[in-house]
Amino acid sequence: MSDTLRDQLLGLGFKPAPKPEKPARPAAKDAAAPQRKAHPGKPQGARPEQRKPADIRHQAGKPHGSARHAGRPRSQEDIDLAKAYAIRAQKEKQERIDAERDKQEAARLRREAKAKFAEFVKDKALNDPNADIARHFDYGGKIKRVYVTEAQLKALNSGELGVAQLDGRYLLLPSAVLAEAETIFPAAIALKVDPDAPAGDDPYADPQYQVPDDLVW
Repeated sequence: MSDTLRDQLLGLGFKPAPKPEKPARPAAKDAAAPQRKAHPGKPQGARPEQRKPADIRHQAGKPHGSARHAGRPRSQEDIDLAKAYAIRAQKEKQERIDAERDKQEAARLRREAKAKFAEFVKDKALNDPNADIARHFDYGGKIKRVYVTEAQLKALNSGELGVAQLDGRYLLLPSAVLAEAETIFPAAIALKVDPDAPAGDDPYADPQYQVPDDLVW
């Protein structure tokens, strides 16, 4: 458009067209890009594909920590030692089982013997409810006593009578009964006098020998 036509249009009230704005200048590439974090011991910008094949093979085949020991084959010495431990553990377990079984069997036999003994001495005891002489004796490491008459004391000291224990009671039994009872349940025999033994072997045989009540259990 010529200047004359432009001037004429301006004179008629037309405004000149606005000039296009210039695009903003882009910021510097290095300033706009985010900073990469540096890794110690690792070169900046290094990529896995840029590593040397030898380095990759070396890292892939390198054992880590305990995996190196876990993968180690067991020696014959280790195998023999493990077998020895297993055999000893099994042996100790079997010994405990056998000991417990023997204990239970012994308890069963004792119960049966005691029951048979109780049945055998039933109604055979000669204890006199009117007896007033205390005959002391040592049983189970403690001083015990049974009350007898004067005649029973002489028979007891001569071996014609004996004493057996049943459920905390001390029974006067004839020597023949006591001997048979001993074959059934020996633990029940509390006093069995040997008439041929020296008198000093049984200090409690003397009726004058007195034991304080607080020493009798």
